Amino acid sequence: MSNADKHDHHDHDADEPQALPADGDLHGLLAEYDTPGELVEAARKVRDAGFTEFDCYSPFPVHGIDEAMGIKRTILPVLIFGGGFTGLILGLLLQWWTNAFNWPWNISGKPTWSIPANIPIGFETTILLSVFTTFFGMWTLNKLPQVWHPLFRNERFNRVTDDGFFLGIEAKDRRFDAETTTKLLSDAGAIGIDKIHLDPDPAKKVMPKWIFAVIAATTALALIPFAIAAKARNSKSSEPHIHIFADMDFQPKYKSDVAMDEFADSRANRGNIEGTVSRNPASLKADEAFYYGLEDDPTPAPEGAPVATGPAKRWITGFPKAVDADQRLMDRGKQRFEIYCTPCHGYDGRGAGTVPNRVAQGGGLWQAQNLVDPGKKLITIPNGQLFNTISNGAATMPGYAGQIPHRDRWAIVLYVRALQRAQNASLDDVPADQKGSIR
Repeated sequence: MSNADKHDHHDHDADEPQALPADGDLHGLLAEYDTPGELVEAARKVRDAGFTEFDCYSPFPVHGIDEAMGIKRTILPVLIFGGGFTGLILGLLLQWWTNAFNWPWNISGKPTWSIPANIPIGFETTILLSVFTTFFGMWTLNKLPQVWHPLFRNERFNRVTDDGFFLGIEAKDRRFDAETTTKLLSDAGAIGIDKIHLDPDPAKKVMPKWIFAVIAATTALALIPFAIAAKARNSKSSEPHIHIFADMDFQPKYKSDVAMDEFADSRANRGNIEGTVSRNPASLKADEAFYYGLEDDPTPAPEGAPVATGPAKRWITGFPKAVDADQRLMDRGKQRFEIYCTPCHGYDGRGAGTVPNRVAQGGGLWQAQNLVDPGKKLITIPNGQLFNTISNGAATMPGYAGQIPHRDRWAIVLYVRALQRAQNASLDDVPADQKGSIR
């Protein structure tokens, strides 16, 4: 077909719109264009003519079509920001209401509500409402779902997913007039113009009944978990809960202090594996003097005594080789003593600390151990035994191994010895060259 014949054919199509059987009310006009560029130019002319109720259809996105149609920037980003901000406020408000207002708990003295601790949940609720706003906002702004459209009745429009480029103007537009609008589309280069009528069958304009049935069924199924949860919260039973997913709740396992018939000693706890060595040398605690205050006892065992599996031990009287008993260690011992020991034993070590005084004020009677009294055995016990007392406690005194490191415990031992020496000093302890200055 020549170009002239082609134009004659196009003009004939434009002058004589296609007739459709069983026409209802007029929906609008549908014009087909040969190329994406012609579609963009036609959209620009329709926009300049003052039309607003029109749309363009193509098998792929056409660059510049939005500007040609005069489409404004979507309001969806603003709605998404509003949804996200609402989610943030609701998330923070929920945490404040539950943790600081409705049921506040004192956990290690931490504040019941603070911004940093509640940011993760606020972030999640921000994302949640942003996603919901995006999904439902897109459907609402695009007037979806729309399972039926008058254009679906036009055979020419079937090519819109293949190689057809169409522009449709709806009859509800305030500037719409069948004759003048047809001429406008034809002058814009349309190769075919069809009148689009509504389907006279009202049943085809609504969503099919089977879709309503599917929506109703899925909605009912979605409510079942909520109904089960409501029943569980408002009912009582002596039977255990039903675990649909057992996870690891009912796995065969044994705890440390239970019996187990599988082994000869019936102990579930098998202890340390023989021959294993820790990767951390300090965890071996091979230096018994430093970690336990013990040393080998060279004294031979009495005749007839049971055979021991290893050498006998005794408390060390001095300080371990790993500890330098100098002024620096003394200062450290004084600092640690005043933190951990003075509440009971007092600054002078005589047992009149804050705790005994408070007990006395309440009518009670409790005296802490006097660390410097010559009549007490604390003066004469070995340093290793004093170290062990600090570590593991004695009588009503708890052990401080969890709070005070080993080196700091030896520092306290050194300071206690200094207190004992200072509180029980005699003239003989004064250097000879300084005795003359004492009055």
